[in-house]
Amino acid sequence: MSRTPTDTIDAKIASPPPSHAAPRHRWWILCVIGVAQLMVVLDSTIVNIALPSAQEDLGFSDGDRQWVVTAYALAFGSLLLLGGRIADLFGRKMTFLIGLVGFAGASAIGGAASSFEMLIAARALQGVFGALLAPAALSLLTTTFTDPKERGKAFGVYGAIAGAGGAIGLLLGGILTEYLDWRWTLYVNLAFAAIAFVGGMLLLQRSTRDKSATIDIPGALLVGGGLFCLVYGFSNAESHDWSSVQTWGFLVVGAVLLAAFTWWQTRSTHPLLPLRVLLDRNRGASFISVLISGAGMFGVFLFLTYYLQQSLGYTPVKTGLAFLPMTASLMLSATLASTVLIPRIGPKAIVPLGMGASAAGMVWLTALDLHSTYSTHILPPLIVAGLGLGLVIAPAMNLATDGVDAKDSGVASAAVNTMQQVGGSLGTALLNTLFASAVTDYLDGKNPADPAVQAQAGLEGYSTAYWWSAAFFAVGLVISVVLYRRGVPTHDPDAAPVVHM
Repeated sequence: MSRTPTDTIDAKIASPPPSHAAPRHRWWILCVIGVAQLMVVLDSTIVNIALPSAQEDLGFSDGDRQWVVTAYALAFGSLLLLGGRIADLFGRKMTFLIGLVGFAGASAIGGAASSFEMLIAARALQGVFGALLAPAALSLLTTTFTDPKERGKAFGVYGAIAGAGGAIGLLLGGILTEYLDWRWTLYVNLAFAAIAFVGGMLLLQRSTRDKSATIDIPGALLVGGGLFCLVYGFSNAESHDWSSVQTWGFLVVGAVLLAAFTWWQTRSTHPLLPLRVLLDRNRGASFISVLISGAGMFGVFLFLTYYLQQSLGYTPVKTGLAFLPMTASLMLSATLASTVLIPRIGPKAIVPLGMGASAAGMVWLTALDLHSTYSTHILPPLIVAGLGLGLVIAPAMNLATDGVDAKDSGVASAAVNTMQQVGGSLGTALLNTLFASAVTDYLDGKNPADPAVQAQAGLEGYSTAYWWSAAFFAVGLVISVVLYRRGVPTHDPDAAPVVHM
C-alpha cells in the first residue's frame, strides 16, 4: 500500500521499531482467529431459522420477532469502533479473550432464556462482546501476517469465513433446530468460544500497552450514538413507513452525529478513528466495497431462505444444505483473489469483476418461480454469486487494513466490521421494505385468501429484492472502478506492523 512521506515519517516517530520475525505458530493463530470470527459471523444468521420455534416457545409476537436479530446488530454495530480502539490501547490478546468469555456467557444466558425480554437482553450482550471480539480478531490477523504472500493466503481464508459464515449459520441453525432445539443455536457458541479461548491462551502473546494514550470518550459517544441511530432507523423501516419520524428521524440524527464525529476526529488529541486510516484511496474503496457487499448479500441469504422454505417447502436442514455450493465457490474465489489475482493484477480489475458477477447472480435469481428446480434454476446463480462475493470480500478486507500502523490496526479492523454490519442492516431494512411494497402492490385488486395468489405475490417480492440487490452491486462496480488505484498494491517496508502479540 503506497503511503505519503508524511505518513511514513509519522509512523516512524509514533510507532516502536517494527519486528520482521513472523510468529512461529502463525497458521495455528489463523485457525484460532478463524473459529472466533466464524462464531461472530454465523450468529447473525444462525437464529433466523430458529425464530419460529423460539417464538412458539416464548410466545412473542410477529412484530417483536425482528428484535431477536436487531438487538444483536444494534449493540454490535454501534460499539465496534470503541471495541477496536480498546483492543489497540489495552492489548489485542486480552481484548480477544475477554470478548470470547463474554460472548459465550451471553450465549448461555440466551439459550436458557425463559422470556422474550431475557432473550433480547442476551442478544444485545452478545453484540457488546462481539464488538470487542471482532476487531481484536482482525487486528491480530493484520499484525500476525506481514509477509505479502502469507498475508494474502491468511486473508483469503478470513474473507471466505466472513463471507460464508452467514450460509454456514443457516445450515447449522437448521440442523440444530430440526434435530435438537432452538436453544442450541445459542448454546453452540460455548463450544466455539472454548476452542478459540484455549488456542488464544496458548498461542497469542501479549502486546505492549501504550499507557500514555486514552480513549476518546466524546468520539465514542458521537460515533456510538450515530451508528445506533442509523441501525435503529433502518431496522424501524421494516415495521414503520419510511415517512415515519421513527425511521427518518433516527436516520437524520444518526447522520448529524456521524458528521459531528468526523469533525471531532480532526480536533481530538487521541482520536477514536484517525482519519489517516480512511484517506488512502485503496483503503477507502475497500471500506465502501465491504459496505455495499454487506447490503447486497442479504438478497441471497434472507430472501432465498424464505423462498426455499415458503415457496418450495424445503426443511430447515435442506435449506442450509442448498447454500453449501455457494459457500464453496465463495471460499475458492476468495482464496484465489487474495493469493494469486491481487498480487499479480491488483484490485482495480478484480473487485469490480466480483461486483459484476454478484450482480449477474442476483439478476439470474429473479427468474425463479414455483416450479424451479434446484440443480437447473437455483444452483447456477448461487455459484455465480458466490464466486463474485469471494472476489470482493477477501481483497477488500485485506486492503482495508493493509499498510495501517500497528497502533491503528484494531480501529481499522473495527471500521471494516462496522461497514459490513451497517451495510447488512441497511440491506435488510431496505430490501424488506421493497419486498413488502411489491407484495402489497401485487395483491391490490386480487383475492388475498387464494393460496395461489399469495404464492405469486411472494415471488414478486423476492424478484424485487433480487433486482435491488443487483443494483447495489452495480453501484459497487462503478465505485470500485473509479476509486481503486491501478496496479499491484505496494508495501512500504518502513511501515511494517509489529507482529509480536
